[in-house]
Amino acid sequence: MPKVNVLDQNGSQVGELELSDSVFGIEPNEAVLHEAVVMQQASLRRGTHAVKNRAAVRGGGRKPWRQKGTGRARHGSIRSPIWVGGGVAFGPTPRSYSYKMPKKMRRLAIRSALSSKVKADDLVVLDKLALDQPKTKEMVKVLSGLNADRKALVVGSEYDENVALSARNLPGVKYIDAQGLNVLDVLNHDKLIITRDAVSRVEEVLAK
Repeated sequence: MPKVNVLDQNGSQVGELELSDSVFGIEPNEAVLHEAVVMQQASLRRGTHAVKNRAAVRGGGRKPWRQKGTGRARHGSIRSPIWVGGGVAFGPTPRSYSYKMPKKMRRLAIRSALSSKVKADDLVVLDKLALDQPKTKEMVKVLSGLNADRKALVVGSEYDENVALSARNLPGVKYIDAQGLNVLDVLNHDKLIITRDAVSRVEEVLAK
């Protein structure tokens, strides 16, 4: 089982924690990680792109000239897709890009992401994370003590409003609860800072 040091909010070691091999100690599956990232990024797309087809473009109600006798091509509307100012043929329409991966693949992906952080020594386990009031300066102090003042993902066992408000104005820092842990956030941040209770909750779900 991989072992990590448990730190307090000042960055001092207060103990050790054995992590689950099945969650934090597997060989990362790069193919599944890639698929999970693509799935999440696809789900974030708004899909609101749209164009007007020939039915939606204004005008073109009457035939521009008679069918025969002019020497010109036959046309029924000036809003045909081949005309300048006409409708667009086969253009994009609003749609959802989201799709789902099988449950076992999703769990393998998050286990792979967590294991990669342990392997790279980018996982920091906190004994607890609590702030008396929302203060950005206090959060900066905590992150500086953990040598994680750049891109850091902070994970608590449950949503803490004081911590969330203290972290939201810091560029590159994101705070979520254990239930919201996902592959894209884990891989998109240099450091993963997680509380001891959050580790237990994650292992409880993913070790099944």
